[in-house]
Amino acid sequence: MKKTLLSTTIALALTTIISGCSAKPNDTSIARSQQRAQSPLVVTMLARHESGEYGVSAAEILDYHPQSQSIFVVNAKSGQVDILDAAVINTISDSQEDAIDPLTLNNLTKKTTLNLAEDLNLTGLGSVNSVAIYDNLLAVAIERGDNQGNPVQGRGFIGFYTLDKTGNATYLQAVEVGFLPDNVVFTHDGSKVVVANEGEPNGAYTVDPEGSVSIININNNIPEKQAIHISFNDFNRQASRHHELPTGVKINGPKSSVSQDLEPEYVAISHDNSHAFVSLQENNALAIIDLRSHRVERIVDLGSKNYGLSNNAIDASDKDGKVNIQAYAGVYGLYQPDTIASYSINGADFIVTANEGDARDYAGFSEETRAGKLTLDKNHPQFEAVQDKKQLGRLKVTTSIGDTDNDGDIDKIYSYGARSFSIWDAQGQQVFDSGNDFARITAARLGNNFNNHNSKKKGDNRSDDKGAEPEALALGSIDGRQYAFIGLERTSGFMIYDITEPQHAYFIDYIVNRDFAPKFEIEDGQVTKGDPAKVGDLGPEGMKFIAADHSPNGKPLLLVANEVSGTTVVYQLQK
Repeated sequence: MKKTLLSTTIALALTTIISGCSAKPNDTSIARSQQRAQSPLVVTMLARHESGEYGVSAAEILDYHPQSQSIFVVNAKSGQVDILDAAVINTISDSQEDAIDPLTLNNLTKKTTLNLAEDLNLTGLGSVNSVAIYDNLLAVAIERGDNQGNPVQGRGFIGFYTLDKTGNATYLQAVEVGFLPDNVVFTHDGSKVVVANEGEPNGAYTVDPEGSVSIININNNIPEKQAIHISFNDFNRQASRHHELPTGVKINGPKSSVSQDLEPEYVAISHDNSHAFVSLQENNALAIIDLRSHRVERIVDLGSKNYGLSNNAIDASDKDGKVNIQAYAGVYGLYQPDTIASYSINGADFIVTANEGDARDYAGFSEETRAGKLTLDKNHPQFEAVQDKKQLGRLKVTTSIGDTDNDGDIDKIYSYGARSFSIWDAQGQQVFDSGNDFARITAARLGNNFNNHNSKKKGDNRSDDKGAEPEALALGSIDGRQYAFIGLERTSGFMIYDITEPQHAYFIDYIVNRDFAPKFEIEDGQVTKGDPAKVGDLGPEGMKFIAADHSPNGKPLLLVANEVSGTTVVYQLQK
């Protein structure tokens, strides 16, 4: 790639590093390697917008309006949506591409900004959390406080706008949804808007709204004035469907009912628009919603990842001063996906998850601790390793589960996230997981800068937490191949995998536009050290794939919104 845009383009060179073994390849692996060599993607940065705002979520979730060649980017904490002009993309020549400096490029201009608080004209509105576009209809999710002064514990809204061919947005109406709407999507046919309402508790954990899913029907490009609300009340204790709740679903909020404890995070839609797949991140679960009957079809426990296996080995310490990837028997990761997406093969749906992980860590209740502070069963295989800060002692873990024999000590150690991405079938059965690819690939490419922080330069800093922290996700088809793009929130950059055959997905490339040399620090939205403008793109939060037939230059594109650096980036993808 050009200049500082770093790429790991040769998957074959990393085969031994990624697999963690030195066994000779068999005929199948040779054939698969030849296939990989024949299907690389050339990734080129074409355009970029610098907001000049750092650490304030100035670029989070985004979508694209083909008719006006406009990018709509959530400027979250401001309660606004920035509209960027993507028309410049179709004017960039090959010679201009060669002159691009990815760290300082700033050729996407801002057309205007939508102010949701002003348009909705309601008190107590907070951050904008999500944006989605279908045809010329724009849907924006915004949170609201309650009447007790809690900032996000009220019912939120979806603000609707109509878009014209220049990208001008005309406010249409707002529809009330559930508590803390965190993600909004359209069905593939544009007939419905589906909203994941997270229902987070307040800091004191004295108010815990119910998590839910809202559906807004769209008729002739006009949303209905009231949403349909799907709750999880039937799964509460002593309710009619409580027996259907898998025992592995993590329910641990103090004094919270099941419906209060379940926290919908992200939505993906089945290929036939009949079902919504909803990640319940804190609960390590997936809810499958029937969009025809408006009913929760089932809740799936996603299980855990065994870090005792060599292909799942992790670096669990930020104090070892090096890349130190080891397998730890008796230690597990909860998948806890953030972003999810779906695709289909011959009518069968598959769900792709970015397994970020998330703890309940509030002033009024926290399940989070270090492994070294656990009361561990004396027969646990890591009894000594948890006493060592250079091994397991620093690993962030939960106190809520792990005492399998109910004797008061921990028999299994559970940490947050799986440091990977996974593919599941429509029943929630895992068919692929990337194992420890992310750690090994970034370690091979970045050395001690792997598992870096996104608001300061500090390599290995996130090893004790959730590693590179996969969060953003987008899927796209190019020349008959299906690809997954997975953003690494902490280390930054994104992974590319070919997922055409779900059971045999494989690594294609790692792209990162970050200079790891400069020292800098961002704290509470303030730059306290160095100049992050020289560092590049930090904290990919949202991604959007643009197919060639919708692209301004007729070629597939990937849009990336970087939360910490406040930058929006356009990459061109070519085989």
